[in-house]
Amino acid sequence: MKKYFFLLLYLLSFHLAWSQDNAGIPPRPDPPKLVNDLAGILSPEEVQALEQKLENYNDSTSTQVTIVNVKSIGPYEIADYAVKLAINWGIGQKGKNNGLLILTSVDDRKVNITTGYGMEALLPDALAKRITEYTLKPNYKAGNYYQGLDEATNLIIDIFSGQYKADPRDTGDGGSNVTFWLIIGALVLVILFSLRRRGGGGGGGGMRTLGGGFFPPVIFGDFSSGRGPFGGGFGGGGFGGGGGGFGGFGGGSFGGGGASSDW
Repeated sequence: MKKYFFLLLYLLSFHLAWSQDNAGIPPRPDPPKLVNDLAGILSPEEVQALEQKLENYNDSTSTQVTIVNVKSIGPYEIADYAVKLAINWGIGQKGKNNGLLILTSVDDRKVNITTGYGMEALLPDALAKRITEYTLKPNYKAGNYYQGLDEATNLIIDIFSGQYKADPRDTGDGGSNVTFWLIIGALVLVILFSLRRRGGGGGGGGMRTLGGGFFPPVIFGDFSSGRGPFGGGFGGGGFGGGGGGFGGFGGGSFGGGGASSDW
């Protein structure tokens, strides 16, 4: 009898310690969602647009990019809060650890990107910092929460897909426009040189490069809006609908990779 008493006492102490360690962490949503606007900073249409994009990406890759907006993180450091929340919810797939959390604390004016173990190599801390600092922060300062989250998730999806190679720090400033027009100018010269060598080029079939392959009319993304060279690919920017719903988190692990910014 004494043995069971001590076992019960141990279990009770463990439960109390766990509860205190996770105090202030919101419970896992039921039904599960990838976009959890607990702070009420997004409209229902904006939540749906982000949810649909992230559901589509999860369906095609099993990678769970999750957004959580809270009013305050209380006494926590935002990185610690984010890791506790991500582990508590089990964001990502068990074994793959392919989860990512974007956490926004509105009253504290802090934002964090936390990567699961399996995503740290794809989105290293330095690159996560550039997204929080140069994509999320300026949008949040202007009160554009949806735009910041939409652009940030577009960038993250493009980076994970290997489609986005540009520095997020360069998005939206004059330097990127100069680079863009320099590239356009160089391509025009190449095309003119190619046509001249061919005696003015043949008719039909579209414009061709020196290598003879088709040169598509649009190959550059809208870097000023945070989209990669293939346009972000998963429905960012529009208010879509439909889809089968998010199936739930899978128990991924986190070790503290990522970055934070204040605004």
